[in-house]
Amino acid sequence: MGNFKAKIRVRYADTDQMGFVYNGKYFEYFEVARTEYLRSRGLSYHDLEKAGFMLPVVEANVKYKKPIYYDDVIEIETWVDNEQLPVVHIEYIIRRQGEDLILSEGFTRHVFIDSERKRPVRPPKLYLDVVKDK
Repeated sequence: MGNFKAKIRVRYADTDQMGFVYNGKYFEYFEVARTEYLRSRGLSYHDLEKAGFMLPVVEANVKYKKPIYYDDVIEIETWVDNEQLPVVHIEYIIRRQGEDLILSEGFTRHVFIDSERKRPVRPPKLYLDVVKDK
């Protein structure tokens, strides 16, 4: 599966009193990366919702290896593991732009639900068509 990299410049508001990025922000960074990953393949979350699907997080994990600071430009490398369908498993690695050192890594797991009934469904064709290996 092709990897995707999203870039974010860390805002002052993302940091805590110690000057580190606040732990909960990492999940927001993951969200930006997965949203942009799908968009880079021609599918937006808005398209999924218009088609009657939602993709809630059912599990999330992050390992904090090194701190991230205000004004760092970070890259969130993202890829989808299609081996676990119907669960959508997305992996993330965060590095400072231009560096190889892993600052953080994690994953999120999602299931598709029908927007109206709020019941799990199999991944729709419009999703499967854009996440297949390119």
